[in-house]
Amino acid sequence: MNTAPKTTQGLKEHTYQTLKERLIDCVYAPGSLLNEAQLAAEFGLSRTPIREAISRLEMEGFVRTLPKKGIYVTNVTFQDVIQVFQTRLEIEPLALRLAAHRLPKDELLAFCKKFEEPVVDIQNSFRLDTAMHLFIIENCGNRYIINMMRRVFEDNTRIVISSKQNQTQIHDAKQEHLDILHLLYHDQYEQAAVKMRTHIESCRRAAMDYFCNVPLPAPEQGNFYQRELNKL
Repeated sequence: MNTAPKTTQGLKEHTYQTLKERLIDCVYAPGSLLNEAQLAAEFGLSRTPIREAISRLEMEGFVRTLPKKGIYVTNVTFQDVIQVFQTRLEIEPLALRLAAHRLPKDELLAFCKKFEEPVVDIQNSFRLDTAMHLFIIENCGNRYIINMMRRVFEDNTRIVISSKQNQTQIHDAKQEHLDILHLLYHDQYEQAAVKMRTHIESCRRAAMDYFCNVPLPAPEQGNFYQRELNKL
């Protein structure tokens, strides 16, 4: 009697996680419309687990249900870019300082070897980027920072992928990652924290350069972006 509820709950969780991954990876592109019936057919499910997953994802800000229209995949906005990188700039150097003495040297070397390999797949390249940052964060020993930054990197991934899909060249941070890893390996923790902040600033500028060129309805475009830049 206990098996069915667990199976049902497992199905709901799997549906939610799969939909969430597709939204984060921009399989369902920002700004697009989804249809509940089509999603149910795609997953081979009834509408109930789809509806419950969409409800959770709406609370997390990934989608918005529009009456008589469908499920709107929220756009990645210029304000999202600003806030994601504001958070990263302030929190990641702190997380690195907290984590530095806990980081296994063999894993630091393993990341170095991966970053030294030629880039043949852009998607796998940014996944490696994210994995390295979360590896450091998840060793910081502070569960509040860890949980917050996992959510930040979900939106960070959407920012990176949506930019890549528009054929924009995002900052190549390969060497910066290697520099951070080498400093950590040699116990130069403060230098690594400074380098981390410099690296995030480079990524922020590259992302902003792209999103500054995404057209907005006239006549708001110039004034909006100038106001946002002036806040930094």
